[in-house]
Parts: sequence; structure tokens; C-alpha cells
Amino acid sequence: MGTVMEQSDLFEAIVNSSDAAVVSKSLDGTVLSWNPAAETMFGWTAAEMVGQSVRRIIPGDRQAEEDFILERIAKGESSTRMETVRLHKDGLPVEVAVLVSPVRSRAGEIVGASSIMRDISGELRTRQALDESEQRFSLMADNIAQLAWIADPAGWIFWYNRRWFDYTGTSLDDMQGWGWKAVHHPDHVDRVADYIAQCFASGEEWEDTFPLRGKDGNYRWFLSRAVPLRDEQGKILYWFGSNTDVTEQRDAERRIELLLMEVNHRSKNLLTVVQSLARRTAASSPDTFVLRLEQRIASLAANQDVLVHRNWSAVPLRELIDAQLNILADERDQVLIDGPDVVIQPSAAEAVSMAIHELTTNAEKYGALSVPQGRVTITWGTTGSGDTAEFLLTWQESGGPPARTPDKRGFGSRIIEEVPRGKLRAEVAVEYPPEGCRFTLRCPPQNVLALG
Repeated sequence: MGTVMEQSDLFEAIVNSSDAAVVSKSLDGTVLSWNPAAETMFGWTAAEMVGQSVRRIIPGDRQAEEDFILERIAKGESSTRMETVRLHKDGLPVEVAVLVSPVRSRAGEIVGASSIMRDISGELRTRQALDESEQRFSLMADNIAQLAWIADPAGWIFWYNRRWFDYTGTSLDDMQGWGWKAVHHPDHVDRVADYIAQCFASGEEWEDTFPLRGKDGNYRWFLSRAVPLRDEQGKILYWFGSNTDVTEQRDAERRIELLLMEVNHRSKNLLTVVQSLARRTAASSPDTFVLRLEQRIASLAANQDVLVHRNWSAVPLRELIDAQLNILADERDQVLIDGPDVVIQPSAAEAVSMAIHELTTNAEKYGALSVPQGRVTITWGTTGSGDTAEFLLTWQESGGPPARTPDKRGFGSRIIEEVPRGKLRAEVAVEYPPEGCRFTLRCPPQNVLALG
């Protein structure tokens, strides 16, 4: 008997020293025991609660919970866990986690239930703060302009922001780990993977530029960076990475490079034109050489002013071609232009003007405009309708020296052919039959013509 009493005393001591509220009750919900932690948690003493219904601490709108618990206990079902609200003696709510288990007699008969309740008010505030912090992070991460991702210390990516999935049209199942290689350009993926793996291993910050495939199947260029996030001891916890779309910036840089080369090329061409003007003026008007030369150089300057004033904006095609032909002197009369009055887009204005300028200077130096009897015909217009519509621009020389294909392709050939192909997605053909150089440009009208 002493041993039994000692065990009972030990059990009571354990219950009374617990930080959790431990309450026993009968099958009708009458409180049978109420430990000191319950007194502290709910404000009711054991004398006030023993023999009373446990429903005293259950809010009115949660009484059904007790019905559910007692029903499960009576059926002998296993423990019931829940997070809920109970009432303090002063009427204030107490957030609790509840574990209710059946109590059996020595014969195995269910005679009551035990409830262990833990105050989780602080825990819930912490959870709420974490949830709010996560919501703020998600809000920020999903609305920044960059694609973003997080990887573990070994480089296994386990999180992407919404913009990544919106751009690539993929899912986390597709992309986690090293699945991101699937949206990299095959010409770059091995290089990128090798380099980032080196950085993951060494802990050095990573930066690279490469194309990523969008859900439309097209590739865009991204400047990509990743930095290691470390603990106080310097151990890497995570990698945070971002991909910034630099396609327009990259195109602009390439355009500036091309334009600088074009400025240099045009400067040389203009010097050649000035030399030609000087020779022709000296030969035809020796008495008024200085005056005539000044007039023709002024005409060249006026042409440049027109182009600068327009700033490569939308411009009537006829005006644009006239401006390019103004570098000519008497040879201007040898050029016929014919086409409808249309206005073209800025990118088209740039591409077309550069091609016409190059064709003009070439014709003056080597082709139909190098002799008085030579002729150039420039025509443009649209053919077809709907999906079959096509914009067509042609340059045809005749009456000049027999044409022949150049021995080598220089920067001028790039201007005439590659610029319209790249900017207008045009089909460009440059042919050299004996009768004279022939240039043809074909593309969808919407790639050239300004709307409205």
C-alpha cells in the first residue's frame, strides 16, 4: 500500500508542477481535478471549479466543441487535439492548445477524460508576426521587376518568385533544384551551370549575363546575380539570386555601337562627296568655284539638319529619301522616286535611311551616278492584303558602268543588308546584274509603316 501511495503522490506532484493546465472531468463534463497551472491560466481556483461544469471556461460560440469532445471520449476514440479559445475568470479570452484523452478504470472502462491545455497566446502572436513578415516578403518578391529565387547552401533552388513563373510559364516542380537549365539557351547553359557551380562551391558572389526562354518560346537577355546569406559565424545559410531583363539595354548598346560606326562611315563618305563636288565644280565652273562649292556644301549641311531635327522619328518616306539624296549635286536629276505618300516608324526610318544613304554614295562612286547617262529608280508600295500583305522597296540602277559583285563585303554591305533584316525582320536582296545594282526590301507592312 505504501508503494501505491508513493506512486499516487508522485503522480500528483508531477501534475501540480506542470506548466500546462491539467484538468480531469467526468463523462458529463464535470471537473474532477484542477491543477495549479489551471488556476494561473484561467483565474479560477480548484475549489471554485471542482464539481462545476468545464463549460464555465468555454465561450458560448464554442460550446459545440465540448459536445464533440465528450462524444469522442464516450466512444473510446483516441486523443483529440485542437487550438481554440477558453475564458479567463475576468472574461478575457485565452488562446490554448488542447489535448483531450479518455481516462479508463482498472477494468478498462472509460470513466472520464483528461485535458492538457497550454497557453499559446505568445506563440500565436509570433506566428502572426511571421505570417505578416512572410506576406510582406512575398508581396515585395512577387512585385519587383526582377525574376528572383532562393537556393540552399549547395545551390539547390527551392523557391522562385511569381515573376519567374509568369515569364517562363513553368512550375516549381519543373524548376526546383537544377531544373532551371531547361529554360536556358542551349548555347549558354553549360557555361552558366559550370560557373555558378564554382561560385556555390567557393562562396563567391555570382554574376553572369545570358538568355532565358519565355513561355512564348522567345529568348530575352538577363543580367543575373546571386549572393550568399550567412549566419554570424560566416556559414552560408541560403543563396538569394535575381535575374534582371537587360534585352532593351543590350539592344540599345548594340544600336549605339552601330550608329557610331555609321557616323564614322558617313563622315568618310561625306568627305568623298565633298571631294567629288570640288572636282566637278572646278571643272564646270572654274570662275565661280568658291561660291558654287560653298552652296553645295551648304546643301549637305541642310540635309544633316533635317535628319537631326527629325531625330529618327516617324517621317514621310518620300521626305526621308529626298533628304538622303540631297548629298548629290547635279546627279540628283538622275534619280527618279515613285511611291505613295506613307509615313514610316522611327526604327524603319533609321534602317531605310542608312541603306539609301549607302546605296547613294556607292552609286556615286562606282555605279550609275558616276556617269552623266546613268539612272537610279527608287520605288515603294504595298502588295496583297491581310496576312499576305507586303511592303516592297526597290532601288534599280541602269545606264552606268557594268555592275559586278564586290570582291569583299565591308561595313557598307552590313548597313545595306543586315540593318533592315535585323530591325524590320525584312527579306533583303542585293544583286549585281550587268545593267546595274538592284536592291530589294520586303517585309510585313506593320514592321515599317506608322499607324494612324
